[in-house]
Amino acid sequence: MSQISIFWFRRDLRLHDNAGLYHALKSGNPVLPIFIFDRNILDKLEDKKDKRIQFIHNAITEIQEQLQALGSTILVKYGTPEEVFPALLNEYNVSAIYTNHDYEPYAQIRDEAVKEYAMTEAADFYTFKDQAIFEKNEVLSGAGTPYTVFTPYSRKWKEKVNTFYLKSYPNEKYFNNFLKTEKMDIPSLAEMGFQSTATVFPKKEVRDNIVKNYAEKRDFPAIEGTSKLSVHLRFGTVSIRELARTAQKLSETWLNELIWRDFYFNILHHFPHVGQGVSFRREYDKIQWRNNEDEFKKWCEGKTGYPIVDAGMRELNTTGFMHNRVRMIVASFLTKHLLIDWRWGEAYFAQKLLDFDLSANNGGWQWASGSGCDAAPYFRVFNPRLQTEKFDKNLEYIKKWVPELNSFDYPLPMVDHDFARKRVLEVYQKALKGAE
Repeated sequence: MSQISIFWFRRDLRLHDNAGLYHALKSGNPVLPIFIFDRNILDKLEDKKDKRIQFIHNAITEIQEQLQALGSTILVKYGTPEEVFPALLNEYNVSAIYTNHDYEPYAQIRDEAVKEYAMTEAADFYTFKDQAIFEKNEVLSGAGTPYTVFTPYSRKWKEKVNTFYLKSYPNEKYFNNFLKTEKMDIPSLAEMGFQSTATVFPKKEVRDNIVKNYAEKRDFPAIEGTSKLSVHLRFGTVSIRELARTAQKLSETWLNELIWRDFYFNILHHFPHVGQGVSFRREYDKIQWRNNEDEFKKWCEGKTGYPIVDAGMRELNTTGFMHNRVRMIVASFLTKHLLIDWRWGEAYFAQKLLDFDLSANNGGWQWASGSGCDAAPYFRVFNPRLQTEKFDKNLEYIKKWVPELNSFDYPLPMVDHDFARKRVLEVYQKALKGAE
């Protein structure tokens, strides 16, 4: 039996400019691409109409069509990696498994287990940097320590970046090295216990006019001012290197948003406790949260009586997306107005967001609660009314998602802003004073 290499797709669902796939195709052996619908992850999903599973299935189907045109296929399994790889290595003479780095806690454990198993079967296991421009120890302070504040990190990032780091991998040159084989069927959503959705996903094209005007328009949720590429970045259907090159040419503000991704990967790598439900600033774990379940339910359903908050939550529940400015407002409201633990909000976003990414989601929630790696003090409390006046003055966004506004059906505000601000400052001050 001839030797082959395996390329394992995860959050890099594209054939072009894919680091691990490039190295697999250059390995000298025919390459069999695989994808695993991982039951360790899928079995925990309560929503059987999870839009993310639909998105992944669509992306895998697109890859299958591209590979068919090359006389190849993708092998797609529904199971756990610890079940799939022994069967694969028994069926094929596998020289090596290639894949790309994943930084999340489960992924680290999973990859180490697969690597150890592969070694017992005399197969190599290689992983490569693909979803970040800089990772791990590539951007450190002059003292050799990780940055914990974004601005100096971004400054160093921009000093270091050059054409080498942003160059695309020429995968297309080696497409004839895919294993020539018949098409293999992809498990249907129904076979995996999921239902298809009618979701229309954002296109993965970069629209230059959106990027050029990003700095001026990104904070206004009623207008089309953001790229909507976050779900594509999350699952790797677009290349971060290509986007960074575009950002360099068109918008430093948009480039900064891409650098934030690297920054939060950096935080998760150097401070893994943040991915395990612990505050970046551990003294914030002393805060006495109210954690009122009825109030949390109203927040989840968009029935707080604060229109901008309710609009954001309804947009999230309906589409799987929420405008970034509104994400900050609703997160601040939950943690500061209602004094509900940021971990509750983090977990809810993890269930609902199409672009859910552990490092960025955790970073955003800890930023909102004041417990994260942010230079601003904890007493920043967003005023939903002022945020509305600034960013949705004509209530276009709010009226789209809260049509019953100004009717008897719309609830009164569940808490007074001035009262909530005073309360949260007292609770935080007491906790942080006690932690000194």
